[in-house]
Amino acid sequence: MDFRTEVRTWLADHLADRPAPHPRAWERELGRAGWIGIGWPGEDGETYGNRRATLAEQVVWAEEYARSGAPARMGHIGENLLAPTLITYGTEEQKRRHVPPVARGETLWCQGYSEPGAGSDLAGVRTAAVPDGTGGYAVTGQKIWTSLALDAHWCFVLARTDPGSTRHQGLSFLLVEMDQPGRIEVRPIRQLTGTSEFNEVFFDGARATGTVGGEGNGWRVAMGLLALERGVSTLAQQIGFGEELERVVAAAVASGAAKDPVIRARIVRQWAELDTMRHHALRTLGSTGGPGAPSVAKLLWGGWHQRLGELAVQVAGEAGAVGPVPWEERRPYELDDAQHLFLFSRADTIYGGSDEIQRNIIAERVLGLPREPR
Repeated sequence: MDFRTEVRTWLADHLADRPAPHPRAWERELGRAGWIGIGWPGEDGETYGNRRATLAEQVVWAEEYARSGAPARMGHIGENLLAPTLITYGTEEQKRRHVPPVARGETLWCQGYSEPGAGSDLAGVRTAAVPDGTGGYAVTGQKIWTSLALDAHWCFVLARTDPGSTRHQGLSFLLVEMDQPGRIEVRPIRQLTGTSEFNEVFFDGARATGTVGGEGNGWRVAMGLLALERGVSTLAQQIGFGEELERVVAAAVASGAAKDPVIRARIVRQWAELDTMRHHALRTLGSTGGPGAPSVAKLLWGGWHQRLGELAVQVAGEAGAVGPVPWEERRPYELDDAQHLFLFSRADTIYGGSDEIQRNIIAERVLGLPREPR
């Protein structure tokens, strides 16, 4: 049995004829089968409970998972960001303590990077961490746009451990357990869609167990992690985008909007741009792709997805504005798929590094243009 057939068969067997599994239970099910972290590097042939897989097999797993209709992953941040970062920069004790529980689907992580005054510009981080006398740190400050903060067991936090430092200097990458009543507060952020995928997190002397990569080296570790964020997982993201595009095309045919040559041209452009994104992702897979590759990828998909949301509402015609249910019978923020796509994608060119910041990175680090005045 080749690898793609094995993956497809396993997913079909574990998803067929059963209610949708709870996301936490599904993570543990994936972990028991060794499907979490199949791309992690190991030493001397060892793994952390995950299967061995070539880069091509990692791509196959991501593609088949996206096509299977399996539940959205709750463990993405731990699997694709935290664990590879610890494997690269962490101590042996940190690896052994934190990576196996991620591989088993038992521990969920969130990311403490952005702050109210330091979103895309991470060098402006003000959250402070001071030694607590026990070998750890006491963390005080606020993080924002933190996905999964209500569900996560741990958070990796970029904080300033040198109070006299500025910009990229004096930052450290810390590991903070979320179950610290009175020291950590999580507040959901209600969005345009009426849902709350993101959160604010307030730290008031919360204990961090130690640094990853050493004190003061947080910027190097944080940038290494961000490079991982746009790897194999982007291919699965693009399969999801392709399915959204198919639904928009079907809606255009159903509403008659597909007869409009301008609409047809926009649909073709969306298809062509999505194909370009896939080729770009494949071309840069398995390498850093240069300092601007992650920024190029983010610019491509952020604007593309936002334009798809606009197109989804446009092809729906009148229904795109009011929805299929009479307004007086609708609960607040009861949106159809097209409306949700349109509203949620407003943020795509902001979160994960705004378009402005991505263009600055490309201009300064790739093209060698003068730095933007501050």
